[in-house]
Amino acid sequence: MTDNVAFFLVPKKEVAYLPINCTMRQAMERMENRGFRAVPIIDEDNKYVGTLSEGDLLWKFKNTPGLTLKGTEKIMLKDIPRRMDNQPVRIYASINDLITLVIDQNFVPVVDDHDVFIGIVRRREVLEHYTKQNQPQEKQEKAKPFKYSGQMLADATI
Repeated sequence: MTDNVAFFLVPKKEVAYLPINCTMRQAMERMENRGFRAVPIIDEDNKYVGTLSEGDLLWKFKNTPGLTLKGTEKIMLKDIPRRMDNQPVRIYASINDLITLVIDQNFVPVVDDHDVFIGIVRRREVLEHYTKQNQPQEKQEKAKPFKYSGQMLADATI
């Protein structure tokens, strides 16, 4: 069951993402309201085109002399250089491909055969799943009380 990416998929309808044709101001407000540090960007054809991070927004502010909050309403996302893009994985990719990406990415965008964005896989869920799966079954056996000279000395848990 966990041998495919779909097991971990958070569908697009449950994911915060940004359209490439939104403004810097809209992106900042959406990211602030949702509390995200990075979000996927999709184009008009719903294809994944990259990841926008808080750092990208900060660098744009730093490198644009005189830019004000009001001025961010005129800057389109496509005009903001991105320092990193999360690499996507296809829905039918192997778990090994997914694991390789979640090592370095907080989320992995998932696309179909036509590169259409269909959701994400979050690192947290992958780590939680495999951590739970690999924990040894701990047996909580209580030791029988040990009596010495008619008095109970200990009731230990092993």
